[in-house]
Amino acid sequence: MKILLVEDSPTLRHATSTYIRNAGHEPIVATCGEEALQMVDKNPVDMIIMDVEMPGLDGFETTRLIREWLGDHWIPIIFVTGHSEENSLREGIDAGGDDYLIKPVSSVILIAKIRAMERIVTMRNQLNTANQELLHLSQKDSLTNLFNRRTFDMKADEYWRMATRTQEPVTVLLLDIDHFKLYNDEYGHQAGDECIRLISTALRRCLNRPGDIVARYGGEEFIALLPNTPEKGALYVAEHIRKTIEALHIRHRGSRESDRVTVSIGVSLANVTTGTNLSRQISQADKALYRSKHQGRNRVTLNTFAPDASVLIVDDDPTSLAVIGKALKGHCAIVSTQSGEECLQLAKEMQPDVILLDVYLPGVNGYEICQMLKDDGSTKDIPVVLVSVCEKEELLQFGRRVQANACLQKPLNKHQLVAKIRQYLKAR
Repeated sequence: MKILLVEDSPTLRHATSTYIRNAGHEPIVATCGEEALQMVDKNPVDMIIMDVEMPGLDGFETTRLIREWLGDHWIPIIFVTGHSEENSLREGIDAGGDDYLIKPVSSVILIAKIRAMERIVTMRNQLNTANQELLHLSQKDSLTNLFNRRTFDMKADEYWRMATRTQEPVTVLLLDIDHFKLYNDEYGHQAGDECIRLISTALRRCLNRPGDIVARYGGEEFIALLPNTPEKGALYVAEHIRKTIEALHIRHRGSRESDRVTVSIGVSLANVTTGTNLSRQISQADKALYRSKHQGRNRVTLNTFAPDASVLIVDDDPTSLAVIGKALKGHCAIVSTQSGEECLQLAKEMQPDVILLDVYLPGVNGYEICQMLKDDGSTKDIPVVLVSVCEKEELLQFGRRVQANACLQKPLNKHQLVAKIRQYLKAR
């Protein structure tokens, strides 16, 4: 073991270092608390023997800082002190020490303490290894060594939340081995297991980005989540998987479409997560898989999520309309008009989920249009977000008077706009 010795006395440093070497370990020496902190930061050690009485940072304070820096990583710390009072012992344990030695230090006792701590370290490492193995076993499917369904659901949910924050596209793939029951009937269940293992290996080769999650979803069905993967990439990956598995040339005399094992794949793509959720996207991938099977198998079918929510944008500036439309693309269906009068008509007819209303419009201004919308029983519950180049306080003041739900200043911040619209789409 590497043992860090923190001792300001040259005589005691030399003697204790000799004891440590005689016990078969490597001493690393620090002459003060500050130097000890630097060494722990740069050199991993297995144990620390810490003098309590030192100039500058004493042993107790140094230990507190080391424990704070190491966090959950535990290493044994043995204090060495000339004090034997109970209060001093208690303070050392409270500071994070694990054992105590009283000066002058006996080589026999020191070596015995090191051996005792070494056994604890060994048991801790064995326990950590066992816990890691148990975690691995609990997360993986025993036949394929891919993630199991429970682990996929947990990890995919984490990635989905991340995609919601970053507003990146998410792709889900569902894959099914074509006529697998006939394969088992023809070749037996052991051959069926080997077929599943071969396909699992192919999937790992095809889905090798750090963020990709692939799992055995049940029986002969597999599932994958591909973060930040738009349509072109999703179709490329799915086709690559299909061709790779077909190229394995696993004989399948029972298949009705091919002389080898093939797969059908369903793909669901959400360019943004607004208006949908992970469960719905898995369901959409399942429907796409169903279509792949019923259209001849050994093929890829894509479902792209189209949001049901709609936003009515009222603005007479074509540039502003283009900017807003680009920012909200994928989050909702967009209808636009440059006229306040037409806004009133469209609001009644289509009942949009949100109205984004510019204040400065030709004819009737946005404030008046907002008040009319709120006074009309058929449109009063539609959230209205006023936008304007005017001062924020003025916009908020007039917005409150006409019962606007929110106000945004131009030039619009894309992230602020999307967040505000998503807020009202969720509420609806």
